[in-house]
Amino acid sequence: MKYMIIIYGNKEMWESYPAEEQQKAIAEQDAFNLKYAETGELLGAYGNADAAEAKTVRVRNGLPAVTDGPYLESKEYLASWYLVDVDDEQRALDIAAEVPFASINAVEVWPILHEAPGNKV
Repeated sequence: MKYMIIIYGNKEMWESYPAEEQQKAIAEQDAFNLKYAETGELLGAYGNADAAEAKTVRVRNGLPAVTDGPYLESKEYLASWYLVDVDDEQRALDIAAEVPFASINAVEVWPILHEAPGNKV
């Protein structure tokens, strides 16, 4: 069964870490990714750009309107997400508990209920 594991970010919190702590956090995340890629359970790991880089698309009267940013209501934003394929929910929860950032902030685990035709993963 596939699950999406989601990490929310906070730009101010990340920028408050000294450069060496940022490098350590990235190395820990890379080790996590390699560990679960080797087990075959990690299908993909994706880090998003800063929320300021995001765009919002709305279609009105058949025409797309693109605006800068998501205009967040909070300081947190979707920073990274993983797609895992595991035997059961408990395994997904166990893996999520090992995400290095889980010791700093909550990590969400969402079951994937439907896959679109044509997915490569």
